[in-house]
Amino acid sequence: MRLAQLTLWDMKFQAKYGFYLLYGILTVLYIVILFALPEEWRGKAAALLIFSDPAAMGLFFMGAVVLLEKSQKVPCALATSPVSAAEYVIAQTVSLCSIALIVAGILALAAKLPHLPGVLLGTALSGIMFTLLGIVIATKITSLNQFVLYTVPVEVIGFVPAILHLFKLMPTGFGNYPANVCMDMIAGNSVSVAGLLVVIASILILFFLAERSILKMWKSAGGVKL
Repeated sequence: MRLAQLTLWDMKFQAKYGFYLLYGILTVLYIVILFALPEEWRGKAAALLIFSDPAAMGLFFMGAVVLLEKSQKVPCALATSPVSAAEYVIAQTVSLCSIALIVAGILALAAKLPHLPGVLLGTALSGIMFTLLGIVIATKITSLNQFVLYTVPVEVIGFVPAILHLFKLMPTGFGNYPANVCMDMIAGNSVSVAGLLVVIASILILFFLAERSILKMWKSAGGVKL
């Protein structure tokens, strides 16, 4: 019950600050782009759009979320509440991935992708990984500019291999790279059991790091270590 309430609170927070409105506008823009492209290009274009934006939105927005919460002294309140760091991480991940899944589903339907379950699974898994990475980075920054600077290496490591893999420009040995596995799901390509296990292991490691990062941030809430 507490986790559900925390997730609902996060969704209301995101709606208040225009996350849903922004992605409503972006979704319309992306659909226009897809329909402007030749039909034979739409599959890969849709996969590229889904992976590089809705699936990765947690990486882009966690900095803004955490900075807004810091400005409103939310970490101080959470640090003294019964809410655990794990519950906070799960709630943030679920709320942001919910938006990502809706946008990804709409884009997949607009592009007439025949593998909607794969698109949604790939979006969910990559969304979880990117959101957890965003949480780890966001807890260590003090300004939005700093967050943008810190996310650049993550974007290079996460996006470049996956984009090259989509266009078959990566060596075959990188097929089980987590980002490439998620891109394969979104693009409708087959994935191996080993690839799925690598993705799951990556998520577990990132969850542990995100939980530790939130605990550390809460312990120093208000400028005093608790």
